[in-house]
Amino acid sequence: MRGDRAIRTVESMTITSVQQSPDTATVEHLAAAFNRSFETCEDPDQILSTDVFFDLFPPFWRFQLQGRDAIQQQLRKLNEGCEVTSRILRVVPTSDGFLLEHEETSCGEHTEIARKLWHCVVRNGQIVEATCYCNGGWDDELRARHAAEAPILRP
Repeated sequence: MRGDRAIRTVESMTITSVQQSPDTATVEHLAAAFNRSFETCEDPDQILSTDVFFDLFPPFWRFQLQGRDAIQQQLRKLNEGCEVTSRILRVVPTSDGFLLEHEETSCGEHTEIARKLWHCVVRNGQIVEATCYCNGGWDDELRARHAAEAPILRP
């Protein structure tokens, strides 16, 4: 009986097969181009698959987008009237792609800074899935309050 329970448990698990890890040059190229796309709202190198899936977690919310065109349209909407710069903080290769941590600065009527952590899944040299965890945009007032109340020990 005990063995039967173990078999049932294994049968109900989802097992995801992992493809061969992308090489370092591919990860570096994809991470740099992906980061740049947040400034340009474009994908000239076609690093995103046409049906790329985005799962996005801004503070207190979650939404999903499917397709290269959908994410570019969303970025154009978010960046409207702003100049956006994006700085890579760290890239870590994974068994199926890479993790990218970056900082976006949006300068328009107000300046906001957001940190994001992306888990990007790569197949055939393109990003096919991207999950983002974001701390939200911190405006001047919030950054000043944070500096006064919780000084940063490391960048």
